[in-house]
Amino acid sequence: MPVKLPRSSDLVRRLAPAAASMVLAVGLWGCQTSGPSDITGSLGEKAEARASDPRRDLDVYRERFKANPKDTEAALKYGKALRRIGQKAQAVAVLEQASLGNPNNQALLAGYGRALADNGNFQQAFDVLGRAHRPEDPDWTILSAQGATLDQLGRFDEARQYYASALKIAPDEPSVLCNLGLSYVLSKELQKADETLRRAYSLASSDPRIRANRALVLGLQGRMNEAEVIAKADLPPAEGAANVTALRQMLARKQASGEKMPVASTRQSD
Repeated sequence: MPVKLPRSSDLVRRLAPAAASMVLAVGLWGCQTSGPSDITGSLGEKAEARASDPRRDLDVYRERFKANPKDTEAALKYGKALRRIGQKAQAVAVLEQASLGNPNNQALLAGYGRALADNGNFQQAFDVLGRAHRPEDPDWTILSAQGATLDQLGRFDEARQYYASALKIAPDEPSVLCNLGLSYVLSKELQKADETLRRAYSLASSDPRIRANRALVLGLQGRMNEAEVIAKADLPPAEGAANVTALRQMLARKQASGEKMPVASTRQSD
C-alpha cells in the first residue's frame, strides 16, 4: 500500500501555479489534479466547467438542490463546486443523498464515485463507480477512474487492466496514459513510468499537471537538467523559476527522508 503523502492538490499548487486553478480527477482520478492523499490520477471528468466560478456555482446550485434534491444536474454541479472549494466531505454527502433518490442514474453514480475517491474513500468509490459503468456502453473515463482507485488501494495489476480497457476505447488519451504512468510510479517501476509519461507529455505538453508529473519522474531518476527544462518550458520566467524551485525542494526532501515522492495528479477536471 502507498505511504500517506501530502494531498496532490497541494503539490500542484507548489509545483505549477498555473495548474492550481485547473486542479486533480477520480480521472482520481486523468492524470488526476486536486484530490486524495498519495499519488492520485485523473477521475476522468469533463472540462466544460473548468472556466466557471465555483463560488458562483455553489450559490446557484445549492439553492436548486435544496428546492429539489432529485434535480440531478443541480446535485452534480453543486457537488463539483463543493469539491473545487475543498469541501469534499460535504460533496460526498450531497451526492450520496442525490443518488439515493436516483439509484440508477449513471451520471450521478459516476459523480458520487468520483467524490468518494476525491475524499479518500477508495474502496467505496470503486464499488460505486462499478455501479455507474455499463459494459454494454463502456465509458473510458469511468474505467480510468476505477483504475486510479485501485492504484490507491495498492492493486496495481488490476488497475492497469482498467487503464488498458480505457485505452481500447480512447487510444492514446493523455489522461489515461498519465494515470498509468502514476501507477508505475506507485509500484516503483520508474522506467515504465518514464516511458508512459513521456508519451502523455508528447500528446499534451501544455497540460501543467502532465508537465509536473513528467518533470518529477525525470527528477526521481536523477535527470535534473531534463526535469528543469520541462518544469519551466513555455512559462513566464517567474513561474518557470518557481516550478524549478518547488521541484528541487521536493526531491531534496525525498533524498533526506527516503519517502516515496508524491506526484501531482491531472484529470479532465471540473
